[in-house]
This record gives sequence, C-alpha cells and structure tokens, in this order.
Amino acid sequence: MIDVHSTSQLADYFIELEEQYGAHNYHPLPVVLARGQGVYVWDVDGKRYYDFLSGYSALNQGHCHPRLVNVLIDQAQKLTLTSRAFYNDQLGVFEQFLSQLFGYDKVLPMNTGVEAVETALKLARRWAYEVKGIPDGKAKIVVCENNFHGRTLNVISFSTDPQAKHGFGPYIPGYVIIPYNDLAALEKALEDPHVAAFLVEPIQGEAGVIVPDPGYLSGTKALCEAHQVLFIADEIQTGLGRTGKLLCCDYEQVKPDILILGKALSGGMMPISAVLADDEVMLTIRPGEHGSTFGGNPLASRIAREAIQIILDENLPQRAAELGAYFRDRLQAFSSPHIQTIRGKGLLNAIVIQHPHPDAAWQLCLLMRDRGLLAKPTHGDRIRLAPPLVITREQIDECLAIMEDSLKAFEQISLN
Repeated sequence: MIDVHSTSQLADYFIELEEQYGAHNYHPLPVVLARGQGVYVWDVDGKRYYDFLSGYSALNQGHCHPRLVNVLIDQAQKLTLTSRAFYNDQLGVFEQFLSQLFGYDKVLPMNTGVEAVETALKLARRWAYEVKGIPDGKAKIVVCENNFHGRTLNVISFSTDPQAKHGFGPYIPGYVIIPYNDLAALEKALEDPHVAAFLVEPIQGEAGVIVPDPGYLSGTKALCEAHQVLFIADEIQTGLGRTGKLLCCDYEQVKPDILILGKALSGGMMPISAVLADDEVMLTIRPGEHGSTFGGNPLASRIAREAIQIILDENLPQRAAELGAYFRDRLQAFSSPHIQTIRGKGLLNAIVIQHPHPDAAWQLCLLMRDRGLLAKPTHGDRIRLAPPLVITREQIDECLAIMEDSLKAFEQISLN
C-alpha cells in the first residue's frame, strides 16, 4: 500500500489547515500546489507536475496564459463590477462576440456552470408555458441517468448518483430520467405532451467520459424537433475545444436550442458561464425575473472574450483532436492488465481500472503523482485524463512514459 500522506512537512501544514478549517466536501489528492504555467503546476516544495485534470477542463488554454494575465490586470485596474443595475463597456461587446460566434440571437451571462444550467431550465419552463402552451406547473424536463449538471438542490433532484443526492431531500419534481445513449427511451418519453426540454451532456464527463454512439446527438435533436421540445446541450465541460471541435455537438452538425457554456470560458481566471438561445426562448424572461450580481461583470466579460479568442487563434480544437487520437492509440499499446477500458474524444479521455481493490485507481493516481503527473479518479475506478489543450506531442510522450512506469509499479505493489 502506498503511503497516502507521503508529503513534505510544508505540504502537510497546508493540508492540515484545510482539514481543520475547511468543510470536508472534497477529497483532494495529497499535493499542495503553489504555481502554474501552461501544462505544468508546481507544489509548495518546487516539484513540477503535468496537470491532467485542467480544473475539470476550465484550463483549456493552460495555466496563467500570458494574454489572459495581461487582460486580467488591465481590466482589474479599470472596472471590475457594476452589477446589472447599470450598463458597462465590456458586456455588450462580449455578448455580440459570443452570440455571433455560435449563431444565436442572445446571451445570458452567469458565473458558475450550475447557475447556467439553472438558467437554461428556467428558460425551458417559461418557454413551455408561454410558447408551447403547456398548462402552468405541468412542464417536465427529460434528463439522462448518470448525468452531472452541478450540485444545487434542483439539479441533484434529477441526479442518479447516490453520493450527490442522499440526505438532501425533499427533491424538486418535474424531471423524467431515461438511460443515456438510448434513442428509443427518449422517443418514448417525448410522447408526453407536457415535456418541455431534453437536457443532455454530449459526453458524460463526471460519469467517466461516456461517449455516446455516433448519431445519438443528431437523433435526439431530430426527436426533439418532431415533438416541439427544446434540445439543451450542457457543453460546460465538452465545449470550447476540449473534444476536438469548438463544440462537441459540432461532430454531428447539431445546433442546440439552448447552449450552456462555462469552465474554459473563464480561462481559469474568473468564473463566468453563459446560456445562449434565440429570441423565442430567451425573451420569455423579462427584467427582474432572473439575474445575478456578478453575472456579466466587466472583468469576467473581457476575460471570457480573450479566452475564446485564444482558443481560436491557437487552433486548440484541432490540436485536441489530433493529440487526443494519438494519446488513445498510445494508451492502447500499453496492453496493461489493469486498464479495462480506454475511451474519449479529443483531449477528454478516461481509463477504467481493472482491479479487485476499490482504491486501486486512487493508488495509481498517487503513483503518477510521485512521478510528476496529476490526475484524479471519478466514481472509484475511472481516471479522467484531460490536460490543457496547449500540450505538445513531446509532452504527451513524456506523460505516457510516466503513466506506463506507474502502471508497472502498480503491478508490483500489494493492495490490502
């Protein structure tokens, strides 16, 4: 068994501070980070690591991208917050840029991913009553098993993860849960005339990078159109280049009725999320009916515009597509008895660890940590592998060598 606490005295100091004074709602890998640049992070003792989590894909542009740092400093010295009680000179420019890039009439900016999800759900319900004509209070939204859309009480009400849901009831009604990647189940659910929308992740990230069959997204969009149901795509993790296209939905030429963005929209600098829709949907919410003190603040608006421009200028989607395919091919060549499954698209990938011990994936992550690569398990046996999109082929090769060496070391240890 690996010593989970094999950290320095300095690192232990910071870990113990969090343990004593912080809520215990996370179980971090035992490493204390102090600095980041590009694909690398350094701990408090100066050891360098590859970051293979990328802030759950919030850092597609890499840590502390110089352009983002410059924009952050410049805007922070001018204006950071007005609230939406007043106009500012950054929000409208950002909204124009984002709406024209993705082809929508309107943008509604928020801060966190789950706030954007909540916004999309409110829009769908309001549209259901005002446009589709569903009786008030009867609208239903179809979601998928093993989804992850955030952790508010409303969102966990339609979660199927017991750890996320247990002990937080009573839960909010109005949701129909069907299997993921099952067009027949969706078609059956859409027979109910009270269904307003279908909310889906193009790839289920937190569930372990579950990639649906080809044609699933286009099939779901066609079914939604046939039943006058809104297709809502949660591209918070899959969007903005991560999977090898600007949006994961682009693989099947699907344009969501409501598009949800977050994470990499921030470049890892300042929380910002966004909901995009056309006027028929967006204008059902009027002044005073929804908002956020920090949503659309000038600092986040300017950072987000630069964050997307970096993705475009540096052609990060194509880089993700090419290096992701290379990465998965090389992983397949390992032929390790402990890798049960390799799956992913672009640079959003995961391996499923095959081992009888329930902590095997955690132990493998500790071995990789010791060798200079940081990743973390999800749902026990799955390890997500998602480096910043600025990574190079040579760096991928170094990381593959670390992983291969860690797997060999893993075979030598005894898990009791």
